[in-house]
Formats: sequence, C-alpha cells, structure tokens
Amino acid sequence: MSSHPRQLALALDHGESFAREDFLSGPCNAGALALIDSWPDWPARALALVGPEGAGKTHLATIWAAAAGARVVSAHALGTTNVPAALATGALVIEDAAAPGDERALFHLLNLAREEGAFLLLTARTAPAIWPMSIPDVVSRLRALPVVTLQAPDDVMLRGLIVKLASDRQLMLDENVVNISPPISSVRSRRRARPLCFWMKRRCGRAGRRAGRWPRNCSASQFRTPRLAGGLLI
Repeated sequence: MSSHPRQLALALDHGESFAREDFLSGPCNAGALALIDSWPDWPARALALVGPEGAGKTHLATIWAAAAGARVVSAHALGTTNVPAALATGALVIEDAAAPGDERALFHLLNLAREEGAFLLLTARTAPAIWPMSIPDVVSRLRALPVVTLQAPDDVMLRGLIVKLASDRQLMLDENVVNISPPISSVRSRRRARPLCFWMKRRCGRAGRRAGRWPRNCSASQFRTPRLAGGLLI
C-alpha cells in the first residue's frame, strides 16, 4: 500500500480564455491578427479565416465578434438558423464553413448579408476555393472571398501555447518543462532531459489543439500523485 498521499482530481470545467490580451501573436498569425484588428477597414465585407486545427481561428473569431458585436453560428447548424436574426447586428461569424449542414441556407445567408451590407467572417481549415459545394453561385461567391491564412504554431508559439493552456486550468509550469528542445543529437545523449516541447512535437506535431490535450490530461492524472512529471508545480 502506497504511503504517498493522494490528491483528488475534481472533474471541474475550466474554460479557455479567448480574450484579446490572451491571444499569442507571432509570425504564424501576425497577418491574420492585423486584419482582425483593422476592422471595419477590411478589403471586403466578407472574409475567410483559414488555418489548421489549433492555429487560433476560434480565438481570433471571438476577438472580432466582441469588437463587431457579431453573433457566432456553426455552419453545421445553418439549416435550423434564423438567418435574418443571425444578421441582426450586422456582423456574423460562421465557424467550420467548409462543411455547411445546408448549402442552400448558406447561399441565402450570403445573399442577405450582401443586401444588408453585413460583415461576415467564415472560418475553416482549408481555402474556400476547395470547399465541396455544388451550387454554382455559392462556389463563385466563396472563391471571390479574400482569404487570410494562419500557419501552424512554431516552436516559440507552441511553448507559449502550452503555458497559456495550463494557466487556463490554473496550473503553474516550471520554465524548464516548456523550454524548446535541444538538437536531436544532444537529446539522445541526455534522454532524461527532454523538455515537454520535444515530446509535444514528436508525438503530436505542432497542432495547437493537441497541445491543449496535455494540460487537460495532466490535470486529470498527474494530480493523483505528489511526484509530478517534468517539474509540474501545483
């Protein structure tokens, strides 16, 4: 029987902060952030915000929604959405726009937004030119959208992202845990010294969404023992 005291890991909901001051800016998202901040001086009333999962699309869309008073809808729910009501504030975010649940509802929304001069921000992982649409007018409208692209987080961004996601869950990390990994040759000679970012890139790639799994999983399992991996502090 273990003599170490056990801590109870409570299944509490920890919301991620999407505040403007909590957005991590860097070369991978500078263009997109500048465009969001430039509203309403956009090159067009409707824009597409494109990038891989975890790159910051939802965070940027939330920042813009707060500034513009925009409502947020999922493209999957367009078929059951009251389109005039969704556009009532003159600004709307459509998330996961590459896969609308009802293409005709999207067509109706695009037409009404144009008639009313409303602002639209459509988010997706891929560019509108390759979205699987069948209505010719929808295809042409989407292909005409200006596109701003987010890149996957680089090493520095990944490091900051891990710290932010942990902070959202009220976890404090030792600085050495998230230091950028040394060259592979030196890592092999010091296997026990591999920092967290090394394992994140090796096992999960650079996707920000996958980085988010670490503090979530850690808070659920690592808290059960006082010997925490990698210098995690409570």
